[in-house]
Amino acid sequence: MGTVNITVRVDEQVKRDADDLFADLGLTLSGAINVFLKQSLRQQAIPFQVSRNVPNAKTTKAIEEARHAEENPDRKTYRSCRDFRKEMDDDE
Repeated sequence: MGTVNITVRVDEQVKRDADDLFADLGLTLSGAINVFLKQSLRQQAIPFQVSRNVPNAKTTKAIEEARHAEENPDRKTYRSCRDFRKEMDDDE
């Protein structure tokens, strides 16, 4: 099967960093792109998770705490923000 050329525009620094990375892995940039394309076809998907926002460690911990609190049947609940604030003011 013949080959074709693909032209892709990338930031100069990204290309340099990618060339260095793939050289360490024993690949050329072209070889790495071929691996990506073949794996995409094999999986019929992008072969890694593409996400919009990845929370940092602090946010991830807060999410876990919120999920844990939500699952706790003994958790304290409030009817309104005003009730919550009142209790917070009373504690001071």
